[in-house]
Amino acid sequence: MNFELMDFPEVFNSAERLVDWNVKEGRKDKTALYYFEEQITYGQVLDKVNRSGNAFASLGLGLEDRVAILTLDCPQFIYALFGLQKLGAVPIGLNTMLSREDYLYMLNDSRAKAIVVSHELYPVIAELKDKLPFLKHVIVVADKQDGTQGEQIEGTIDYNSWVTGFPNTLTCFPTKPDDQAFWLYSSGTTGDPKGIMHSHHTMAYDGEAIGKRHLQMTENDIVFSVARLFFGYGFGNSICFPFYVGAATVLHPGRPLPEHLLSVVDKYKPTMFFGVPTSYNQLLQIPDFASKYDLKSLRICCSGGEPLPGAVWKKWMDITGVEILDCIGSTEVLHYHIGNQIGKSKPDCTGKPIFGYECKLVDENGMEVPQGEQGTLMIKCGSKAIGYWNKMEKTNNTFRGWWVYSGDTYRINEEGDWVYCGRGDDMIKAGGIWVSPAEVEACLMTHPAVLECGVVGVPDQDNLFKPKAFVVFKDGINVSDDLKEEIKKYVKTTIAPYKFPRWIKEIKELPKTPTGKIKRYVLREMDKGEINIDKKDR
Repeated sequence: MNFELMDFPEVFNSAERLVDWNVKEGRKDKTALYYFEEQITYGQVLDKVNRSGNAFASLGLGLEDRVAILTLDCPQFIYALFGLQKLGAVPIGLNTMLSREDYLYMLNDSRAKAIVVSHELYPVIAELKDKLPFLKHVIVVADKQDGTQGEQIEGTIDYNSWVTGFPNTLTCFPTKPDDQAFWLYSSGTTGDPKGIMHSHHTMAYDGEAIGKRHLQMTENDIVFSVARLFFGYGFGNSICFPFYVGAATVLHPGRPLPEHLLSVVDKYKPTMFFGVPTSYNQLLQIPDFASKYDLKSLRICCSGGEPLPGAVWKKWMDITGVEILDCIGSTEVLHYHIGNQIGKSKPDCTGKPIFGYECKLVDENGMEVPQGEQGTLMIKCGSKAIGYWNKMEKTNNTFRGWWVYSGDTYRINEEGDWVYCGRGDDMIKAGGIWVSPAEVEACLMTHPAVLECGVVGVPDQDNLFKPKAFVVFKDGINVSDDLKEEIKKYVKTTIAPYKFPRWIKEIKELPKTPTGKIKRYVLREMDKGEINIDKKDR
């Protein structure tokens, strides 16, 4: 196994390393979590984790039992996660922004015996209860998005009052490093969501490789993440990294609107901010935001989820003076695997493989491609997931021995930096030459009229595929045919002429997954029925 960074003992439990360890290291009275007006110490976290574990055990839950966690970002997510891990049970973080059908599928697919659910999200579970044969216990967290408390719901267990009555000491089940520790479900953009199974050692590996070494996080840092706890990106940002080094995390359940994000930074003074390209772009649309809000506490910003347009990187750097480290990761390896380094970040590239993550680019036959040529990214690391629950074919396609087949297309430039070229299934072959949607989008984003965009390949009247851009224009822009022609010419003269979008479609909002990724398949569906016959643009 590729554990370049660390060895694990025969008995190892994530909760013991990330919670108990901090108290043993003398951080009992140090703040671990900021939540509204609360400052929750590591000692208090350990107290609640142990009480939660004992409470879950009283329901008969234990080794390898699955328990869903469907909560807004709140301390109870963390208490439940670690409390269940101490029992050897398997917590499953669920996306809080899905449909009733999604929850029905995931709860039955996982066969979860219990669910911890936020008061505001309980109604959808109540509607499904008769269709969930495996679910025996519903535990409700009363904390609401505005910080108030909801009322007790008949037929459910009130989390806060329930755990209080149990002992605050708990001995960990002697799990092994490779035992299942938690699941996260994929976003399901290409079919049913997949339950991604992770083991106990991956959280610590993630914390050491990325949090401690790559991002140089220490116990003095305060972290705030736009990405939520149920998302692999947010799970690493807010739990794996800070708890591994003894840092503090800001949890806030409010909607990630630009003004809200800035107010959180202004209030809690985080030193590290983890965003997604969309959030950075939205923040940049607020006039004089860097003078209206106190951002001086930030020493580093990170971006993930999708490639960060160079135009956004440059503008953010110009206004704030703080670099954004653009990185790429996947839930299959838990978090980042390629990233820009502190003090060495560059626009329009993802940097280099992170130490502890071996990467290579291969062609359709699995052979490595020469430098400069595009290939599919494969990753070998110590934070690799076990596989997909009950999906052998998809597991075998993605997890190939020690390697993970990512589906992302990259090339390595002359300076040795890795440049994102899109998803393999999103690449467009125009005029017999491969075109990266990500490259066209990055170019479009540098045009002053463009706020956001998504590019897909669509057929012309001869059934030949060409790039089509769906563009969200900035407020106040008069969208005309002349402007669209200007943008096409702009792309032609900025990057290779064959890459320009033959059609530009104005759209009010891009379809995205709850984690901020563009749903390209929705854009392709939107295109169906529209006739693309503009011969002069072929």
